[in-house]
Amino acid sequence: MAFSPEFNPLNARRAGVFLLLVCVCRIASAQSQQSSESPQLYEITVTANPLGNAEGIQAVQVLQGDDLWQERQSTLGETLGHLPGVSSSYFGPNSSRPVIRGMDGDRIKILNNSVESQDVSSLSNDHAVPHDVLSVERIEVLRGPSAIMYGGSAVGGVVNLIDNRIPTAPMDGISGRTEAGWSSGNKERSAAVLLEAGNASFGLHIDAFGRKSDDVSVPDTMACSKSGSASSAKKICNSSNRANGYAIGSSVFWDSGHVGLGVNNYRSDYGTVADDLVTVGMQSDRYALDAELRPAGFVERIRTQWSSTDYQHTEYEDGSTGTVFKKSGHEFRLSAQHQAWQSPMGKLEGVLGWQSNGSDFEADGDEAFMPSTNTKEYALYLVEELSPTWGKFSLGLRAEQVKVKGDAFAAGFDSDNVAATSKRFTPFSASIGSLVYLSPTLKLTGHLARTQRAPKDYELRANGVHIASDAAELGTPTLATEKAWQADIGLGWAQGPHTAQLNYFQNRFDNYIGLIATGAEHDDYDVYQFTAARAEFKGIEAVGDWRVIGQNGWLPSEGDAVWRMKWRADAVRATYLDSGLAVPRIPAARLGTTLLRESGPWRMSLGAEYNAKPRRGENQAASSAYTLWNVYMSYRQKIASSQAIWFARVDNLTDALAYSVTSILTTTAQDATSGRPKAPLPGRSFKLGLQLFF
Repeated sequence: MAFSPEFNPLNARRAGVFLLLVCVCRIASAQSQQSSESPQLYEITVTANPLGNAEGIQAVQVLQGDDLWQERQSTLGETLGHLPGVSSSYFGPNSSRPVIRGMDGDRIKILNNSVESQDVSSLSNDHAVPHDVLSVERIEVLRGPSAIMYGGSAVGGVVNLIDNRIPTAPMDGISGRTEAGWSSGNKERSAAVLLEAGNASFGLHIDAFGRKSDDVSVPDTMACSKSGSASSAKKICNSSNRANGYAIGSSVFWDSGHVGLGVNNYRSDYGTVADDLVTVGMQSDRYALDAELRPAGFVERIRTQWSSTDYQHTEYEDGSTGTVFKKSGHEFRLSAQHQAWQSPMGKLEGVLGWQSNGSDFEADGDEAFMPSTNTKEYALYLVEELSPTWGKFSLGLRAEQVKVKGDAFAAGFDSDNVAATSKRFTPFSASIGSLVYLSPTLKLTGHLARTQRAPKDYELRANGVHIASDAAELGTPTLATEKAWQADIGLGWAQGPHTAQLNYFQNRFDNYIGLIATGAEHDDYDVYQFTAARAEFKGIEAVGDWRVIGQNGWLPSEGDAVWRMKWRADAVRATYLDSGLAVPRIPAARLGTTLLRESGPWRMSLGAEYNAKPRRGENQAASSAYTLWNVYMSYRQKIASSQAIWFARVDNLTDALAYSVTSILTTTAQDATSGRPKAPLPGRSFKLGLQLFF
């Protein structure tokens, strides 16, 4: 695949000037050519957008309703892993985070109702995200730099989980849903119930869920040393899981606003896959407040959000307590949106916001590879958006102050990194973007950002053996703020029911912080150190939805049947510029397509995704290309005043043996029987489910 010429800061500045010139030219032409009607494309309301408007400049995708129901898996990463530009850090069936445009960990921000999810999933791939997709009503994915609103840890993108656990709008009576599901691949049984009740003045939300599964089936015979399990079987040893949780939230409404409180509880016990004898017991308790005031005057809306989370997980080694990880954190966000002002160049609206974030982390036990730390972050941000007749133009600024304190760490293997430290960083990020309507059916978007990210505590203070990554990890206390130029250009087309979107992105890091092999060894483990190096990520994403048969389709249809062809493709290349080596665990190029038929209450689809042979990174095992097929069918049924949705799905229809190139297990964990990587992707699985709305 061919990519564009070298991207550097000089080109970035030229791109910014080009965007400004495009806007000036369009403003000038708009003064003499006023369109009688502005084109409206892709009407999507995105709550992670600071203005909450229908259409933004940034690449975004929303999963909700039938689409979410069809894609939903047991983990967040696997649920989103088929979206363009998004893959999964797959650490077996119980633990995976989204990987966006080749970036993961603390370059992807996971939010819950637009507030940060406090956990330690970014610290290690075997640490699960403490959210179950059973309790989520909507997922928003923003691809590309979102650092203006959410800080340097969002330079790769944002995933926002919406669950309405604190009601934000008045209700009318009682409503709810209940669902149940079963899967053959891991004998999974799941159930969830949600109830909402209220009126114009008060709203109440209650939900609960439970999930239980056995070891997941795979196409290959795997060894197992776990007590009570067969010594070899076509299953991933120690991949069973049990999770449950509940939430209660309520709000009071009045004409000019609302205030609400909520509490969430999550519990999970799962096997870590990498080690047959290690399991994790996780618990998370989250308390949140959401308030909004809509005063009359220049300030149109003031929103306050606060959350406090107590998180803990314990790693058990053959039933005995090994390492305990604890994190307590809080976030406060205050934003004020000013009234739209009609300027000579178009409508101007914006948001000024303040964010504070603090967390305490500690690990105690044999696998505690870093000391206790305290992190505090304060930020001020501004987003302004101009909407002339030809499109949109945005400007964003964010200034942060981050302080990371680390205790002394006597257990560390490197004597140069055991003393107590205190580091202060002042990241600053800025972005400009433009959306231009080229015609009633075609739009062009451009986005340029200079982002900065403060190093995380583990990047500064890691100093021990990390079993999950099969390496001795060493932080670098002298790391500076990570800086990057990020550019994105997109072309969108919509005509009737047909849509298509193409995006090209290029991110150049002055000092990309990654784990790089040092060549040394410690206790028979290779030593890797968090080191800053120049790196470049570049790639493309394409997605389309074409109506083949049906009203306004390419071919007519008798009756109400509609046939749609949905397709997607993406590719990313990441390289360390000084060495020329590939950054490891970067997703391979992919091409996917789904043929979908909708007729009355029926919805049926046949899909396939081809994953090319990946480019190998340093110390990364070889991986082959593969294709996964799936079949889906659902039926809507009216039952009295309620509606039921029955569904059936077959994943990995051909029972193909495949390995995720983005999983660290592909490199580090080898099966004793086959000699191949220890955690292949799940084999063929038949799933049944029922969802009832009332």
